[in-house]
Amino acid sequence: MSTSPLTTTEATAVPCFTGDASPYGGGDPYADHRSADLPFTHLVDLADRRLGAGVIAANDEFFAERENLLKPGPAEFDPERFGHKGKIMDGWETRRRRGASAARPHPTDEDHDWALVRLGAPGVVRGIVVDTAHFRGNYPQAVSVEATSVPGSPSPDDLLADGVTWTTLVPRTAVGGHAANGFTVTAERRFTHLRINQHPDGGIARLRVYGEVAPDPGWLAALGTFDLVALENGGRVQDVSDRFYSPATNTIQPGRSHQMDDGWETRRRRDTGNDWIRYELAERSEIRAVEIDTAYLKGNSAGWAALSVRDDDSDDGGGDGEPGAGPQAAGWTEILPRTRLQPDTNHRFVLDRPATARQVRIDIFPDGGISRLRLFGSLTDEGAARLARRHRELGG
Repeated sequence: MSTSPLTTTEATAVPCFTGDASPYGGGDPYADHRSADLPFTHLVDLADRRLGAGVIAANDEFFAERENLLKPGPAEFDPERFGHKGKIMDGWETRRRRGASAARPHPTDEDHDWALVRLGAPGVVRGIVVDTAHFRGNYPQAVSVEATSVPGSPSPDDLLADGVTWTTLVPRTAVGGHAANGFTVTAERRFTHLRINQHPDGGIARLRVYGEVAPDPGWLAALGTFDLVALENGGRVQDVSDRFYSPATNTIQPGRSHQMDDGWETRRRRDTGNDWIRYELAERSEIRAVEIDTAYLKGNSAGWAALSVRDDDSDDGGGDGEPGAGPQAAGWTEILPRTRLQPDTNHRFVLDRPATARQVRIDIFPDGGISRLRLFGSLTDEGAARLARRHRELGG
């Protein structure tokens, strides 16, 4: 196992939290949680369990299991919940490290705990959040994060072998207790696994790894026809008219929705406009079939939906959902006219002819929500070539 030099990348905490938080005094445990707006949290969480991420190993998890790191949603805190080993925490917590002897009771500077994380979707990491929520006096003094790219399904022993090169994304950096510690990352590389280290020991509630999915072009070529807008295949949300109840990214998560907030739902409109989401596909593609799912949206599903495409990479919106606005004003082509949707139903449409596109926009009327959007087709020759070239540039 080797580590590449720190000069290969830089990581900066934004903002920097240090020191203990006050002991829990009752009431809302998040009232004094330290956090701030971070510039990368709109991106995909590459360590999302829904994408297949997992914590595959840790050197110690005496007080709280490593798997808690990737649980969806914020960490929960029950001040009265104790077990045989002590306070039960919703996070990953290791035992207190000790030195080698009575003469040397303190851990050395090199002593630390670690966990190995398999990303759900390999990609380029743009930002990391190490959240120590509810770990007020038992958080690590510092953390560091490394990354590597190993094909296939490597075991922990494979990842820890001598020949594996790890790139430092976050150098050893002091962190604060009960805080969302954020770090920007500038390594322009495709990674499959992370190693998070806490120096010397302690607890971390949640780990979030924000970035851009970089799919394997060989896998997509073997599939032939696949979901061109799915997060795991490199699709992404470019913009959305309304994020009030739930994020638009939910619409391109794997699988069907399991409950109402697992889709996209807007606030109730009181004007004559409509809501919309704009997506970028994995690459230039030909769309042949569409699914629009309203699962678990029963009294609040969209009434109608229309689908439009554009065959370029520009990032202007083309309509803001206000009266008189629409995608056609910005050169979009409608491939599915305004169509009635049923609540809690998966709607399937086969297009009369393939639609070549780089971007797709769904307009819902007048408001409400959908749970999933699936766009089935294949990459064009040009799109496949560009995706393969990008894969090589990222070290894939």
